[in-house]
Amino acid sequence: MENCGISRWDCPSKINKQLKELTSQPIWEVSDEYYDGTILKYYDDQCKQSKEVFDEAQKYIPGGVQHNLAFNKPFPVCFSKAEGAYLYDKDGNQYIDFLQAGGPTILGSNYPVIRDAVIDLLQTCGPVTGLLHEAELLIAKEINHCMPNVEMFRMLGSGTESVMAAIRISRIATGHKRIIKVGGGYHGWSDQMVYGLKIPGSRNLLESHGIPRKCFALTDEVRPNDLDMLEGFLRINRLKGGTACVIVEPVGPESGTRPVAAEYNKGVRSLCDKYGALMVFDEVVTGFRVALSGAQGYFDVVPDLTVFGKIVAGGYPSAGGVGGKKEYAGLMAAGVATGKHRAYVGGTLAANPLSALAGYTAIKEIERTNACEIAGRAGDRLTDGLKDLLARYELPFVAYNQGSIVHLECTGAMSYDFSSYLFVKSALGLLKYQDIMTERKDSMERMGAAYMANGIVTLAGSRLYTSMADTDEIIDEALNRFEEVFKHVVKTDKCSGK
Repeated sequence: MENCGISRWDCPSKINKQLKELTSQPIWEVSDEYYDGTILKYYDDQCKQSKEVFDEAQKYIPGGVQHNLAFNKPFPVCFSKAEGAYLYDKDGNQYIDFLQAGGPTILGSNYPVIRDAVIDLLQTCGPVTGLLHEAELLIAKEINHCMPNVEMFRMLGSGTESVMAAIRISRIATGHKRIIKVGGGYHGWSDQMVYGLKIPGSRNLLESHGIPRKCFALTDEVRPNDLDMLEGFLRINRLKGGTACVIVEPVGPESGTRPVAAEYNKGVRSLCDKYGALMVFDEVVTGFRVALSGAQGYFDVVPDLTVFGKIVAGGYPSAGGVGGKKEYAGLMAAGVATGKHRAYVGGTLAANPLSALAGYTAIKEIERTNACEIAGRAGDRLTDGLKDLLARYELPFVAYNQGSIVHLECTGAMSYDFSSYLFVKSALGLLKYQDIMTERKDSMERMGAAYMANGIVTLAGSRLYTSMADTDEIIDEALNRFEEVFKHVVKTDKCSGK
């Protein structure tokens, strides 16, 4: 496939077996001597201005940061410059950037071509008019060119809003009520979707504070990679008003943290057809990253609706949208009410000229430069290098990738699974293992702090996004820095015997 970033697909059973072995033994992490000495000393001595900003921010911002990804141990580093494969903090320290803004900048941070287009727009039109701009048409046509299944596209402000729209469309189109999601998957923070986050089987037990339980009355959760369980829910739901849609992250829940079999998505497609549900692909992370045609192109699956985010605005704000077949996407037509059933969606700043043009320019550049394949090769090189290091230092950590989406599991904090038809059984399992999961999460963040102190920015110490800017030399340098951390990893007595 042209401009595809995935060169291989690892067996999920093999990965899950490795993760189970990881969580069956005590935690391995950097030693107290290394962490309390070298790592914390780096933050104290080299990140003083970041600390000052964070200390004051805590007076005005809940938690001291405006975004969850920004909070890292021992305190958030304040960044002031982004360029290609690198980030620079307020104290002038340079870092290899494997966060890439959470995934959208596959071309590299602050990509010059997009920046120049945006600057030109700001000098003429400005970022927002509140009215029609040609860039809205340009990005919709370009997405359809790359993903023919997306016959129509509506740009929105975020992935969360886009999932909400997709669900509303699905209910109108099918006349059904229920939603099925895969346990552990993240589809934004709307009330009905804060269900089964991170840990399969957790339902509304972990993250759903402040949300009335009735909000989840029409949401079902199924085990990852389990088509039999999915069909079971689809069959039962026939008696409960029917299933409006099944929403999946095509590489597996939480951006492939729980990988699925290569044929899983085709199985979901078949079941959706059988039971009259729409299939919704959440391509917030995978769209224009795993392939120019998205995960739907890579897996050769035609979803009814596709949810976008991240890259669709080229790394700029208002990154979101939903599209699909005309018969479905057309159900959210804008304009004066006609009396017909329409999915009401909105957003004053959605599809603003700045975001639409940035997204259009980014997608054109991804196509021109073959960015998906280049970033995917960098992901392969990084993953293979990490595997070699883990073998050399005899560490039980697990490394695998889906192209430019790289996973480095050091504690297996999110590898637990309490999927069951019985709510009580899941609740008891979570209660029993909650302290263990918390301790493993804390250790994961500790490893992330060690990476950061060695000049590597990751997502929570367990996920890394490569970009077109990551040359072989940059990946090799990153592996040298990872090795410096791995040298100081020891087996602890934490979680032992549990």
